[in-house]
Amino acid sequence: MYLCSPKHTIMSKDFFAHETAVIDDGCIIGNGTKIWHFSHIMPNCVIGNNCNIGQNVVISPQVTLGNNVKIQNNVSIYTGVTCDDDVFLGPSMVFTNVVNPRSAVNRKDQYSKTHVGKGASIGANATIVCGHDIGKFAFIGAGAVVTKNVKDYSLVVGNPGRHIGWMSEFGHRLNFDENAIAVCPESKEKYKLENSSVSKIQ
Repeated sequence: MYLCSPKHTIMSKDFFAHETAVIDDGCIIGNGTKIWHFSHIMPNCVIGNNCNIGQNVVISPQVTLGNNVKIQNNVSIYTGVTCDDDVFLGPSMVFTNVVNPRSAVNRKDQYSKTHVGKGASIGANATIVCGHDIGKFAFIGAGAVVTKNVKDYSLVVGNPGRHIGWMSEFGHRLNFDENAIAVCPESKEKYKLENSSVSKIQ
C-alpha cells in the first residue's frame, strides 16, 4: 500500500496513475492499481491492490474499495459507499448518498451507506439508490434502478429493479432442477436454492 499526498509523484513502483489524474492527501492505494485519465481520488480514500479505475472517475472522501475492483469510465463513488473485493462497476453507473437532496439544504451529516458485496457486478447506467446493500456476486443489469437490498447471487433488472433470477460466481444464469440444485456451465460449481436464497455448495 502507498500513502499519497499532493506533493508525491503520481507514478510509483507500487501503482500507476495517469498524469492527468488527481490524488488528494491521505489516500492509501494498493500495489498494482491503475488510475486513468482525468480521474480524481479525493482525501482519505482506501483503494486495494490491483484495482482498475477508468477515465473520468470520481471517488469521494473516505470511500473504501477492496482488491481487484474494476471501475469503468464516468463513475462517481460517493462518501458512504464501500465495495468489497472483485466488484465490477459498469460505465456511467450511479451511486447516490442522500435520499432527499436539496441544493439549499446541507445534508453532509446525513449520508446513507451503501455496501457492495464481494464479486458483485453493476451494469452500465444502473442507479443504486442509497441505503441499500448489494449482496455478494449479485448481478445488476444495465439501466436498472435498485431501490431495495439485493440478495447474494441475485439477478436484478428494470426500473424499479426487480429480482428475476440467480447468477453464478462466473456470471451465468442459474437454472435449478427439481432438487433445487443448479450447475454453472463454465465453472461446474453447484448452487442450492433454499428459502428464497442461493448458496454455493462447498
